[in-house]
Amino acid sequence: MTAQFFVDTNIILYAAGHDPVDQAKRSLALAVLEKPNLGVSGQVLQEFVSNALSKKSLVITEAKIHAVLRVLDEFPCVPVTPELVREAIRLRSRHQISYWDAAILAAAQTLGCHTLYSEDLNHGQLYDAVRVINPLLSEHAR
Repeated sequence: MTAQFFVDTNIILYAAGHDPVDQAKRSLALAVLEKPNLGVSGQVLQEFVSNALSKKSLVITEAKIHAVLRVLDEFPCVPVTPELVREAIRLRSRHQISYWDAAILAAAQTLGCHTLYSEDLNHGQLYDAVRVINPLLSEHAR
């Protein structure tokens, strides 16, 4: 199970959401999800469902949640394991980032991804072997 690119939760939420304020980000996020060789993790799926249900401004129905999860079924998915948790703790300490961001990086590394699409970490920064790209910045829209 491998992938080239890892997708963070926020990209999926923008793609699925219908908040009028985020329509430009929605278009950019949808373009990311059309790329080949994308991967996710169990954490990403859980965060997506939790936020989709709780953030009413996103206007994501339960039917839409199920539809998005069916699409994401096609992506390689890293489960949360004790090994992944230990690696996340190491990455958290090494890079001085939150545990949750470190767990995303650990999952991306597990899949062999060289790029993490996210708006949560420093754009362009290399975290061990994974570079973070914020595809929602205008210069990276293409």
